[in-house]
Amino acid sequence: MAEAPNVYDAEPIPESARAEVERMLQSGDLFRYTAPEDAPVSLLEREFADLLGSKYALAVSSCSAALFLSLEALDLAPNTKVLIPAFTFAAVPSSVVHARLQPVLVEVGDNYRIDMTDFEAKLTDEIGAVIISHMRGHTSDMDAIMALCDAKGVPVIEDAAHSLGTTWNGQNIGTMGRVGCFSFQSYKLVNAGEGGILITDDADLVARAVIMSGAYEHNWKKHKGPEGANSSELEEAFARWQNQLPLYNLRLSNLSAAIIRSQLPEVARRVEAGRFNHDYVADQLNTSAWLQVPPPLAPENRAPDSIQFNLQGFASDAEAKAFADAAATRGVKVQIFGLSSDNARAFWNWNFIGEQGDLRQTRTMLMRACDVRLPTRLTQSELDLISTALLSAADEVKAEERAYGT
Repeated sequence: MAEAPNVYDAEPIPESARAEVERMLQSGDLFRYTAPEDAPVSLLEREFADLLGSKYALAVSSCSAALFLSLEALDLAPNTKVLIPAFTFAAVPSSVVHARLQPVLVEVGDNYRIDMTDFEAKLTDEIGAVIISHMRGHTSDMDAIMALCDAKGVPVIEDAAHSLGTTWNGQNIGTMGRVGCFSFQSYKLVNAGEGGILITDDADLVARAVIMSGAYEHNWKKHKGPEGANSSELEEAFARWQNQLPLYNLRLSNLSAAIIRSQLPEVARRVEAGRFNHDYVADQLNTSAWLQVPPPLAPENRAPDSIQFNLQGFASDAEAKAFADAAATRGVKVQIFGLSSDNARAFWNWNFIGEQGDLRQTRTMLMRACDVRLPTRLTQSELDLISTALLSAADEVKAEERAYGT
């Protein structure tokens, strides 16, 4: 039997990053504010904003930092409630808590998207902001979400950590809400080990975020507006907030920016490859009576680098774990979100957010929802190995169940 592929290594960093990194290593010019202008981080911000079609971008140390600064920049009163999905990574409710706000969880269905009935019911006058996590790249109904939030005047922050390159009705995910936040952590489409970025068209919001990110004194002057220089609205916003805000020092380094910039020309290719990989494996898994990959919503054009599927007809947790074990013996690691010990994506492990109720729909989904990485570098033969391993693991477990039951 052929060996299953390594799904954890990312694509190599492009050769174009090496000369710039070497230059910085020779000069020691690693701090984003050392140069009077055009530091690698500043260039990254302009390039990323242009890539997504936004006015402004701020590169920071992580997507978590971007979410936190976005909330801080909204200037919400302490303990204001923020609506977030019950299926997301622990960093999302953590960002709410760091901002001294109160998370409120909304149910998520078995297609991994926000349950709109529960969302509308919980979008009360007490909600000061909404974070929409496009978890694992699955887009919730953004038309309905934005209509409800706009009607109430509630700002939306898009957690697009997994969604660089995804579009909704042709519009880039991350540009629909007030702010969009992206990740450059190693398991994302663009890999810098760590790092994040926020994008927005709101000059006042980005000015606040820039200062709080660590633009002390007048370093904000080195941040570029859409024409390659500070626009008057941005300058006026910076002037309003000079010395008015705390500094959290969540900056990105020039080294990270050089590594990220080298990969931006690769985004379109990686999106196409990731979509092919996902859909190719999904078509095979959906031939099984025991595995189900939820389809995308009609307006959604995804950019996945992993695949999620639900176990069908697995009545017990023991049976579901047996499937994961059978896949592991075939060289494919399956994460079942609700059955992985202390999983940071299972809401009941977020003991720092307070009581949220049972959230039965989300809990039921997580107990049978599976996750497998599909990095864009995989070949079709490697995808076949993964698909075959998953299909045969399901058949093995269900065959044993039938034999035991007769």
